Amino acid sequence: MVNNMMITETKLKGVKIIEPDVFSDERGLFVKPFHKDTMKKNGMIGNFEESFYSISNKNVIRGMHFQSPPQDHAKLVYVPRGKILDIVLDIRKRSPTYGQFVEVELSDSNHKMIYIPSGFAHGFISLEDQSCTTYLQSTMRSAEHEGGIHMNSFGMKWNVEKPIISTRDQAFPRLGDFNTPFILQ
Repeated sequence: MVNNMMITETKLKGVKIIEPDVFSDERGLFVKPFHKDTMKKNGMIGNFEESFYSISNKNVIRGMHFQSPPQDHAKLVYVPRGKILDIVLDIRKRSPTYGQFVEVELSDSNHKMIYIPSGFAHGFISLEDQSCTTYLQSTMRSAEHEGGIHMNSFGMKWNVEKPIISTRDQAFPRLGDFNTPFILQ
């Protein structure tokens, strides 16, 4: 099987959009979302310790989440069913793009994925009912290291009149009030 993943760097250094190999025939699709050697060759972590998935209805906003050092992690995120608008926010002190974000549509029709290194907050809005979002993480979840940034504090226009947001996510600090543990090296 050939490996022809297309990898695009975003304006946030280290955050990459990945278009994986997709094989299609009369039976349907076969998608290869992960290839360790390709990840490593392109400056991404090639080892993941934990995987999660969430299923979200339309207008659900999840985020903006991160895990702080020493349990910080990189993530590989993709959507095998449905459609989301994925958001990544730079929260690295001394970064020239601190406070800036990128957004990319991830769906079961475009097969795009996003790689998010440590030092970024991550979230999304579900654009369809029953959207399934899969996360591979380079470290295991640590409740005591979990954190977040309030979704309405960094300039993102979510374009939804009545978003569905957890109480936890609504209680996150605003970006301007946040003392980041991440420092750009």
